[in-house]
Amino acid sequence: MDAVPLIEITRRALAHSEEAADVVTEAWQAQALAEAVGVHLAMTGPPEVRAQAGGLREASGRACGSLRGPGQRSDGARAAHLTEMSDPLSALHELGDLLGEAGGALVRVAVDAEEEGLYWRCIEGIDAADECGDKVTAILRRLALRPRPVGEGAAPVCEDGLPVREGA
Repeated sequence: MDAVPLIEITRRALAHSEEAADVVTEAWQAQALAEAVGVHLAMTGPPEVRAQAGGLREASGRACGSLRGPGQRSDGARAAHLTEMSDPLSALHELGDLLGEAGGALVRVAVDAEEEGLYWRCIEGIDAADECGDKVTAILRRLALRPRPVGEGAAPVCEDGLPVREGA
């Protein structure tokens, strides 16, 4: 399955999560997707981003471990269905948005957490979402600086130097 629909499914599930355990599970799903995107780009992406994609894979893999709850199986990740990235720029923009939303949702859970273990899982998840979001932004910037073959125009970029999403 393509990365963008998987990310959209996870964004909807996160938005509809009301219970703390569901929010943490969807934040874990977001990190699993970040890890899968990192793996995919490290193996098949442009050479200019492979090292940074490996960093995304490593950071999100650590985050998955810290967010995984007791009895939660890693084989339940939607990310296991990722087989392609037909539009890497859109996938990275969407992933960055998802990670930001997951971090915000974890903040809300942490504020209301009565259990110390849940609080610290949320704090670790917030830090991880921020770190992985930074890594996604770095990959996008690297893609924007990538040389284009002769005859192709440079990719349009936003004010922040990130490439514009196709169709935006």
